[in-house]
Amino acid sequence: MINYRAVLMIVIISVITMMLRIIPFLIFEKRKTPEFVVYLGKVLPYAIMGMLVVYCLRGTSFVTNPYGIPEIVSVLIVVLVHIWKRNTLLSILTGTLSYMMFVQFVF
Repeated sequence: MINYRAVLMIVIISVITMMLRIIPFLIFEKRKTPEFVVYLGKVLPYAIMGMLVVYCLRGTSFVTNPYGIPEIVSVLIVVLVHIWKRNTLLSILTGTLSYMMFVQFVF
Protein backbone atom coordinates (compact mmCIF):
# COMPACT_ATOMS: atom_id res chain seq x y z
CA MET A 1 0.00 0.00 0.00
CA ILE A 2 1.38 3.39 -1.01
CA ASN A 3 1.53 6.06 1.64
CA TYR A 4 0.44 9.08 -0.41
CA ARG A 5 1.25 11.57 2.33
CA ALA A 6 4.86 10.37 2.45
CA VAL A 7 5.17 10.48 -1.34
CA LEU A 8 3.66 13.98 -1.45
CA MET A 9 6.02 15.14 1.30
CA ILE A 10 9.05 13.78 -0.58
CA VAL A 11 7.91 15.45 -3.81
CA ILE A 12 7.35 18.82 -2.08
CA ILE A 13 10.70 18.68 -0.29
CA SER A 14 12.44 17.73 -3.55
CA VAL A 15 10.84 20.61 -5.47
CA ILE A 16 11.73 23.13 -2.75
CA THR A 17 15.32 21.86 -2.61
CA MET A 18 15.66 22.11 -6.38
CA MET A 19 14.21 25.63 -6.38
CA LEU A 20 16.59 26.75 -3.62
CA ARG A 21 19.48 25.55 -5.74
CA ILE A 22 18.21 27.05 -9.00
CA ILE A 23 17.06 30.48 -7.75
CA PRO A 24 20.58 31.97 -7.20
CA PHE A 25 21.52 31.11 -10.80
CA LEU A 26 18.34 32.73 -12.06
CA ILE A 27 18.90 35.85 -9.95
CA PHE A 28 22.59 36.34 -10.82
CA GLU A 29 22.51 35.04 -14.40
CA LYS A 30 22.65 38.43 -16.13
CA ARG A 31 24.05 40.54 -13.30
CA LYS A 32 27.46 40.63 -11.68
CA THR A 33 27.57 38.73 -8.42
CA PRO A 34 27.65 41.20 -5.49
CA GLU A 35 30.98 41.49 -3.71
CA PHE A 36 29.34 40.51 -0.42
CA VAL A 37 28.19 37.18 -1.88
CA VAL A 38 31.66 36.53 -3.32
CA TYR A 39 33.17 37.34 0.08
CA LEU A 40 30.80 34.93 1.83
CA GLY A 41 31.68 32.24 -0.70
CA LYS A 42 35.34 32.61 0.26
CA VAL A 43 34.92 32.91 4.03
CA LEU A 44 32.02 30.63 4.99
CA PRO A 45 33.62 27.25 4.18
CA TYR A 46 36.42 27.94 6.69
CA ALA A 47 33.99 29.23 9.30
CA ILE A 48 31.80 26.16 8.91
CA MET A 49 34.80 23.82 9.23
CA GLY A 50 35.89 25.65 12.39
CA MET A 51 32.41 25.31 13.87
CA LEU A 52 32.39 21.59 13.02
CA VAL A 53 35.71 21.10 14.82
CA VAL A 54 34.39 22.87 17.92
CA TYR A 55 31.16 20.85 17.73
CA CYS A 56 33.02 17.55 17.42
CA LEU A 57 35.39 18.28 20.29
CA ARG A 58 32.89 19.91 22.67
CA GLY A 59 32.38 16.80 24.81
CA THR A 60 36.03 15.83 25.07
CA SER A 61 37.23 15.39 28.64
CA PHE A 62 40.92 16.05 29.19
CA VAL A 63 40.83 15.12 32.89
CA THR A 64 39.47 11.57 32.68
CA ASN A 65 40.73 8.50 30.89
CA PRO A 66 41.62 8.51 27.91
CA TYR A 67 42.37 12.24 28.42
CA GLY A 68 41.30 13.27 24.91
CA ILE A 69 44.13 11.35 23.29
CA PRO A 70 41.99 9.75 20.52
CA GLU A 71 40.52 13.13 19.61
CA ILE A 72 43.85 14.96 19.61
CA VAL A 73 45.60 12.28 17.55
CA SER A 74 42.70 12.13 15.09
CA VAL A 75 42.72 15.93 14.65
CA LEU A 76 46.46 15.80 14.03
CA ILE A 77 45.94 13.05 11.46
CA VAL A 78 43.30 15.17 9.70
CA VAL A 79 45.66 18.16 9.60
CA LEU A 80 48.65 16.14 8.39
CA VAL A 81 46.70 14.29 5.69
CA HIS A 82 45.18 17.56 4.50
CA ILE A 83 48.59 19.25 4.33
CA TRP A 84 49.99 16.21 2.52
CA LYS A 85 47.21 15.54 -0.02
CA ARG A 86 45.12 18.78 -0.03
CA ASN A 87 41.98 16.66 -0.23
CA THR A 88 39.26 17.59 2.26
CA LEU A 89 37.23 14.43 1.81
CA LEU A 90 40.27 12.18 2.24
CA SER A 91 41.46 14.01 5.35
CA ILE A 92 38.03 13.91 7.02
CA LEU A 93 37.58 10.24 6.13
CA THR A 94 41.04 9.36 7.44
CA GLY A 95 40.48 11.27 10.68
CA THR A 96 37.08 9.68 11.23
CA LEU A 97 38.41 6.18 10.60
CA SER A 98 41.41 6.72 12.85
CA TYR A 99 39.20 8.05 15.65
CA MET A 100 36.86 5.07 15.38
CA MET A 101 39.82 2.65 15.40
CA PHE A 102 41.31 4.35 18.47
CA VAL A 103 38.03 4.30 20.37
CA GLN A 104 37.11 0.72 19.43
CA PHE A 105 40.48 -1.03 19.66
CA VAL A 106 43.04 1.08 21.54
CA PHE A 107 41.29 3.04 24.28
